[in-house]
Amino acid sequence: MNAAIAVSLVIFFLLGVPIAVSIGLASIVGIEVHGRLPLLLIPQRMFAGIDSFPLMAIPLFILAGNLMSAGGISARLVDLAKSIVGGVQGGLACTCVLTCMIFASVSGSSVATTFAIGSILIPAMVKHNYPTAMAASIQASSAELGVLIPPSIPLILYGVSTETSIGQLFLAGIGPGLLVAGALMLTVLVICRIKGLGRDDGDDRPGIGPAVTRALPALMVPVAIIGGIYSGIFTPTEASAVAVFVALLVGIVIYRELPLSSLPGILRRTVVSTSAIMLIISAAALFSFLISRSGLPREVAAWVSGVFESKLSFLLAVNVLLLLIGMFIETSAAILVLAPIFTPIAVHYGVDPVHFGVIVVVNLALGMFTPPLGVNLFAACAVARIPMEKIVPQLLWFVLVVFACLMLVTYIPDIALWPVRLLSGSPG
Repeated sequence: MNAAIAVSLVIFFLLGVPIAVSIGLASIVGIEVHGRLPLLLIPQRMFAGIDSFPLMAIPLFILAGNLMSAGGISARLVDLAKSIVGGVQGGLACTCVLTCMIFASVSGSSVATTFAIGSILIPAMVKHNYPTAMAASIQASSAELGVLIPPSIPLILYGVSTETSIGQLFLAGIGPGLLVAGALMLTVLVICRIKGLGRDDGDDRPGIGPAVTRALPALMVPVAIIGGIYSGIFTPTEASAVAVFVALLVGIVIYRELPLSSLPGILRRTVVSTSAIMLIISAAALFSFLISRSGLPREVAAWVSGVFESKLSFLLAVNVLLLLIGMFIETSAAILVLAPIFTPIAVHYGVDPVHFGVIVVVNLALGMFTPPLGVNLFAACAVARIPMEKIVPQLLWFVLVVFACLMLVTYIPDIALWPVRLLSGSPG
């Protein structure tokens, strides 16, 4: 059965069949080859895969991000970030990184971050004489913070698929997110100095006082989410509903830039995005059930234990594998299929499951802006209106920097785990 599933999955991928459909069809092939499993298993396992309370957070965080983008919140966050870091050479590029980090603390999605922030900052950077390809590459690499800074949809998926505390995963994402953001800001400053870019970035920089005043209502959204979760007032799932309420309040009542007539379109975009993710989750649930039933995880665990003698070599091998997979397979599908297989093996080697979850997400986040199938690349190219081949040469330094951060997160667990240990009673 495993061979039939693997071969059919590869064939479907090569034929260009969408990820969710490929996983579902490969699972059906496995059931037919097995011959002793009823077809009724298909809808049962697919429904069971999405019948989870924590998964309710996904559509609500997506909706909150869409409301922020349409309600003038993202524009205020850009002005705030520009007032803080926009006064130096390369400050506009740093603004892109910082704003993505702030916006990520609500949307939880790198693609949503790319469209919401990129639509403002890519034209702004081009106006300040940044090459279009460079501006798009800065945005594509910065938007990956959307899956590192909590709340993060991939961290939610990892927590659900491995039964790991989502609250602790959110805490563990803070350190790596800040590390990657700091490294990217340093990188763009160095690149701008070398290439002579961004000398006039401070020309239209707003004052810090007025920018903070205008952005205070916008900051209510991330503050309400993060403060509520880590203080134990509500769970991560409940926080997603609070995020929607606060985003509506700020956009409609305070900024008055979110007309009620725009809500149907926002809801429609949210439903489309949610449906795509949920279809992947349900198909991956069926796929994971069949893989687990076949005994493949035990076989993989036995093989890995025989090949890799130490935790360090195992983590290096997993990172290489995930890096390659992340270049070709959508992040949600990769997490839902691979996390249940590799997490027990990681625990066997003494790796904390929360730490391993962060390693998985940071690694797959890197795949989001690496060719050939990085979703952030497609989104950034769509916003900048340039072909992907023009952006790829500009990405090398950003890929190397994030990979270096990944190695630090992998082999220095305290980067991820110190907030978890500090607040060991965090909600899950």
